[in-house]
Amino acid sequence: MGLSFLALAHSLRQQVDQHMTSTAGLSLSRTKVLQTLAGRGALHQAELAAALDQAPRSVTQIVEGLERLGMVARTSDPEDRRRKTVSLTSAGRTTLAAAEQAGTHALRRCFGSLEPQQLSTFDALLAHLDNVLTGNSAD
Repeated sequence: MGLSFLALAHSLRQQVDQHMTSTAGLSLSRTKVLQTLAGRGALHQAELAAALDQAPRSVTQIVEGLERLGMVARTSDPEDRRRKTVSLTSAGRTTLAAAEQAGTHALRRCFGSLEPQQLSTFDALLAHLDNVLTGNSAD
């Protein structure tokens, strides 16, 4: 079961990523960066990398691409010019909304064949597993 679940998760991620990219022009990894900035506000690049649990260099590459597209702005920290603060632009917010809508559509398409009770059970199972993995389980 374990490998089947991992294969399903990989396939689902690919489907969502492809749909988001083709529909909204934003990959899942770029969307995660914008979501983090939308939720937490402007962050130093190192803080952003930590929040995403990603290598700083990987996040720098994503941020550079988003900056070229006008979706984020990077400014030097007034106290330490080597540190860059990343913030979401209005264009980034607009594109983020479109990407989230595309992601939701892709997920609905993938899970559309399930009955409401099956979806509810699946959601409860995922919440339980998340709690176990994060140490929040009452078990």
